[in-house]
Amino acid sequence: MDDISNDMTAGKASRELARLSLVYAKHPAYDVDIFIAGKEGASDLELLRASGITTVVNCAVNLDFNFVAEPKLVSDHRNSVHGPGEIRYYKVGLIDGDGNPDTQMLAAHYILKAALEQVLPDKPSYPRRERGGILVNCRGGRSRSVVVVSLFLHLTLPSEFPTLDAAIAFVRGKRGLPEDEWYKAPKPVLAAAAQRAATWARAIETGET
Repeated sequence: MDDISNDMTAGKASRELARLSLVYAKHPAYDVDIFIAGKEGASDLELLRASGITTVVNCAVNLDFNFVAEPKLVSDHRNSVHGPGEIRYYKVGLIDGDGNPDTQMLAAHYILKAALEQVLPDKPSYPRRERGGILVNCRGGRSRSVVVVSLFLHLTLPSEFPTLDAAIAFVRGKRGLPEDEWYKAPKPVLAAAAQRAATWARAIETGET
């Protein structure tokens, strides 16, 4: 699939990232592919389906998607609809910089983890039970999504990514981020929040409080 790449899209500006990047194939604990994208890739339902993606975790507070192709009910508010989406959709809502509560990065890790572990009931009101790849996105696919996926890889695959910095370096490479953007991809304040979140997560998992 030409739209999926870990490199820059051929013939485009050097700073324009692939619309969809496969970051980690077949996570051993979940047997799923993990992708990162910005708004262009995350909003392309055909691309998500072609890539086997069934779940989206949106890290951006300033970006929303409507994956409801066949709304069951239109509310009294113009353009506001609801119904089961074509994709299972989770929202974290991080700010790309200062302003996030100190525990929100920890919540982001557990939302991503829950999106992979949640088992939906076999009921008509839960029609999207398919289990496939997962996409983590933010507006540009450079900062918020990169740090959240890095934190997740560091915590779930500690032998492969013993430090958060190692995970960030790996994700940067898979996303194709140019070296002169590393100082802001991810933002330092988000990387620091992820480092604190990693410490808290390990304490939670070991029962050390």
